[in-house]
Amino acid sequence: MTQPHSSRTRRLTLLALLTAVSLIMFVIELQIPSPVPIPGIKLGLANIVTVFAVYTCKAGEAASVFAARIILGAVFAGTPVTLLFSACGGLLCLIGMLLIRRFTDIGSIVLASIAGAVLHNLGQTAAAVFVMKTTAVLAYLPYLCFAGCIAGAFTGLCAYLVIRRLRRSGAERLMQETEQERKRRRDKNDF
Repeated sequence: MTQPHSSRTRRLTLLALLTAVSLIMFVIELQIPSPVPIPGIKLGLANIVTVFAVYTCKAGEAASVFAARIILGAVFAGTPVTLLFSACGGLLCLIGMLLIRRFTDIGSIVLASIAGAVLHNLGQTAAAVFVMKTTAVLAYLPYLCFAGCIAGAFTGLCAYLVIRRLRRSGAERLMQETEQERKRRRDKNDF
């Protein structure tokens, strides 16, 4: 069943807006100095949009927003290594959150976000081991995972509050359509 043209245009516009918002948040966070002296620890403000997309969009749409942010974020950050680290961490994060979303509802959004943040840190640490050709960076992993739990809880809570506010404001129609589609896909066992 194909969507009417205006519905497809509306979805594309929503995805473009989500990508733009996540990039703006990413660039703003680049300007904020890290409050802790451990490399790799940051709040991950752009991940609020990723978590939002995972719970309000189709899996492919959320992946598109994620991919655009990762690629354009690497361009804005100015380093090719950023692409490798972000892609490795982000891909594990996205897959983990999509799997959790598949078997749960919006009530588990904070849990999914925490799991995604920890998976993101695992992916980035694996990339660091590969790039630096040393396992010494694994010493950072416990600190990164602890910080990831805190950041994941924050981003998950923010995404939850945004979704709840949008539902109350009447903008829920876009999300209801995707939740209905998601339920149909679950019934058909499509991902």
